[in-house]
Amino acid sequence: MSLGRLTGVALAETTSTEHAVAELDTDGIATVTIRNAKALNIVGTPVIKDVTAAIDGLAVRPEVRVLVLRGTGDRAFIGGADINEMSTLDRRGAEMFIDGLRGMCEAVRNFPSPVIARIPGWCLGGGLEMAAACDLRISSSDARFGMPEVAVGIPSVIHAALLPRLIGTGRAAWLTLTGDHVDAATALSWGLVHEVCEPAELDAAVDRMARKFVKFGPAAVRQQKKLLRSWEDLPIDQAVANSVTEFGTAFDTGEPQRFMTEFLNRKRS
Repeated sequence: MSLGRLTGVALAETTSTEHAVAELDTDGIATVTIRNAKALNIVGTPVIKDVTAAIDGLAVRPEVRVLVLRGTGDRAFIGGADINEMSTLDRRGAEMFIDGLRGMCEAVRNFPSPVIARIPGWCLGGGLEMAAACDLRISSSDARFGMPEVAVGIPSVIHAALLPRLIGTGRAAWLTLTGDHVDAATALSWGLVHEVCEPAELDAAVDRMARKFVKFGPAAVRQQKKLLRSWEDLPIDQAVANSVTEFGTAFDTGEPQRFMTEFLNRKRS
């Protein structure tokens, strides 16, 4: 079920390909749903291409306030990369395959608005890399998280590199070296997910989070995400200095004046 249909908000636009559905509602909440990717939303090359294209198509839409990324059904967010496809690859083919998955994760990480991962059930391997590339992660209490690549003869790569920053080097080492998975409660305590709810409440929790961004100034939110990405690479002194200009730029949009005036008027009333 799409987020727009769930909440009763009218959909402004829907586009579909074989493996991805992109929806945008009238409030600016976008949803990309992985489909026709087996029961656990397994990502092979055709799925990767369709999902990446759907995300890229929404990235150029200024009316998008937030993107929700989800799979079909509640058995998994993404159950991993397609082992059937990978088992036939040579070195060159393997590099091309993983570069496609890297591109899909980068489309999420560099999406101009916040991206929320809706995570029920399994979130494994490439699925956890995709989730790590999202800004916010909300999971059901029955979710399971793991990086099982070593068990099938390959290392965890690409956006697994985000895990040490998210959960610490020790926990990242445990996930990638043992191939074991952790439950939702552990993922929450590690900081791997931001919220855990009962399975029946997952859609409502995702919707509540998405609707926060409808109320905020879109320019400020996009600017904040851009700053977060830049802080990953810059020395702290440079990040602090650069933010002075970013702060001033915010006032060119008119959003600070409008939102601050509304805040002051509420205090006076």
